[in-house]
Amino acid sequence: MHSKDHQSDYCFALRQASRHISKLYERHLSEAGITPTQFSILGTLGRYSSLTMVELAEAMVMDRTTLVRALQPLFRRGFVAVPAEGQNNRRLRVVLTSSGLAKLDEAAAHWAAAQASFERSFGPQQAARLQSELFRMTNDVSDR
Repeated sequence: MHSKDHQSDYCFALRQASRHISKLYERHLSEAGITPTQFSILGTLGRYSSLTMVELAEAMVMDRTTLVRALQPLFRRGFVAVPAEGQNNRRLRVVLTSSGLAKLDEAAAHWAAAQASFERSFGPQQAARLQSELFRMTNDVSDR
């Protein structure tokens, strides 16, 4: 086995930080009965009138198979739907339903509590810088 110092492993550090922060958001959002991924999907659909599966997958930085798995419980609970005019197999459209919007509104308070908790522990300026760098890095890396 190859010995590697985790202190110099960017991937390990990012994954570890991601798991740590995800647990914080999972704890808060579980009170609304949804996961952080589901909250992000509902929030993304809430910003647009509708998105194709391809557009939603790109916005979520997910492959289509993973997105379909994440959407299944949202479809079952009636939070998202495929309108009749959006059922073209080549460009399947997904929309946020009124109950999905209600769930998003309910979960927003729990998400805000998770945000505040993270900012308290990490520092508001550091959190803002981290977010900016992560989005910059995602945009830079995804273009390669």
